[in-house]
Amino acid sequence: MNNIDLNKQVANDWIKSFNAHDLEKLISLYAEDAIHYSPKLKERQPETKGWVTDKAALSAWWADAFERLPTLQYELKNLVVGEQQVVLEYLRIVEKELEMMVAEFLEIENGLIIKSRVYHG
Repeated sequence: MNNIDLNKQVANDWIKSFNAHDLEKLISLYAEDAIHYSPKLKERQPETKGWVTDKAALSAWWADAFERLPTLQYELKNLVVGEQQVVLEYLRIVEKELEMMVAEFLEIENGLIIKSRVYHG
């Protein structure tokens, strides 16, 4: 499998895992020392300045999100796949909240996400 096909598979697995709230599968897509930025993280945990820096911190962040937002779902709108990066555009859907467009940038190396950054619109 070439990098583009592998990266597309990682992106699709990411969306499926998130929508299933399958934390174990989601975290398995990341390298041990992966870093992630989210404005929601910055808002909820200002001391982080929006960054988490390993799988344990990512796991804790998303476990909290899944618990707080049991209806959270992402509707994929666009997927752009390159040799080392993927851009996902999706609609964030949570019951009783306004829908929000989101762009997620994944940097992938050897089939694992090493860096991700999310932008909410």
